[in-house]
Amino acid sequence: MNPGFFIIMAAQFFSALADNVLLIAAIAMLYNMHEPTGFEPLLKTCFTLSYVVLAAFVGAFADSMPKWRVMFISNTIKIGGCLLMFMHVHPLLAYTVVGLGAAAYSPAKYGILTEYLPHRLLVVANGWIEGLTVVAIILGTLFGGMLIKPEIASKLLAFDFPWIDTGINTVADMNLLVVGLLYVVAAVFNLYIPDTGVDHHVLKKNPLYLLHDFAHSMTLLWRDKLGQISLAVTTLFWGAGATLQFIVIEWSKEALGLDLSGASMLQGVVAFGVAFGAVLSARMITLRRSVKVLPLGIAMGVVVMAMIFVHHTPVAVAMLVLIGALSGFFVVPMNALLQHRGHVLMGAGHSIAVQNFNENLSILAMTGIYSVMIMAHMSIDTIVILFGTFVAALMLLIKYRHTQNQRQFDSVAQLDDASH
Repeated sequence: MNPGFFIIMAAQFFSALADNVLLIAAIAMLYNMHEPTGFEPLLKTCFTLSYVVLAAFVGAFADSMPKWRVMFISNTIKIGGCLLMFMHVHPLLAYTVVGLGAAAYSPAKYGILTEYLPHRLLVVANGWIEGLTVVAIILGTLFGGMLIKPEIASKLLAFDFPWIDTGINTVADMNLLVVGLLYVVAAVFNLYIPDTGVDHHVLKKNPLYLLHDFAHSMTLLWRDKLGQISLAVTTLFWGAGATLQFIVIEWSKEALGLDLSGASMLQGVVAFGVAFGAVLSARMITLRRSVKVLPLGIAMGVVVMAMIFVHHTPVAVAMLVLIGALSGFFVVPMNALLQHRGHVLMGAGHSIAVQNFNENLSILAMTGIYSVMIMAHMSIDTIVILFGTFVAALMLLIKYRHTQNQRQFDSVAQLDDASH
């Protein structure tokens, strides 16, 4: 790996760190506003709505200019979302603006890997990016949880500059200042990402053309034998992962008696497991062997169901690390395989936009269903059982589909682990 890759990693780390500190801060703001509990998953809904609505446009946008510039513009939009929250715009609306930046950022973040690295290094690169992203999630949730603790918040608010009125008078203001500074650091790293030298397509201005182009890219990827399997897995993973974040918060309160700060720490525990599984996968799994990890998705769903028997924090920590490790180990090779097929079929930005559309549609659907369950006063144990059963059953169906595809034609044999 050359130095440019590490700059990409640093930019991604600080951007993801800020995203997760902001999520905890936004949840705390909803708490303070005495909004209904069902509003919490709606934050994720508002955030991901942009990925779905703008999917046809952000891929073409990412392929129309150097990826570092797309990432810089995207982080600037995220800073704008923080400013709106600082100006007391409702967190759901302000977080939607942050989602606009994230939607534009993602095709560039993953697309640059296929431009910058040979195919044989995609699993390794994805392992490092995924692992580092999850470390950012861990630190972001831990840091966000610490910042809302009264004893820590009061000490930070007591700090001030002589003769300067910063205007930072509340815990929420302080959190947003920290998030804004993290986004600025990420934007600075964006400026130093090297140009890959790839020719860029002129951005078409006709929205109907872009919609048709996106629909064509979607069809190509879903019809591809390996593309459909990897896309189905990553779509399920992101929907399940987003829902699990909120399940852990509610389950921690009900089963373990933890407050929001403690529950956010457990979210970090899941993320630690994902990071461990991602790095392990990057060391052990090649592109050709990527589909062999499918059974781990089934196992993850089964382990999730066992959460209903846990009522002690140390056992909960061990189980959540295991759930995270299983998911991290199987999603990294699937991401790499999907990026490879997308790059071959249509170009990096377009393929990542298709991936984002499907994944975030899954997030909207699964978190939306979770919100309805919570508002219907379903018990958290019932929700956990339904969630785990759904994940295990869908992964079983995906594995069966892959087996049927392989009987028709051995697509895996066409994958090349050699240098390109």
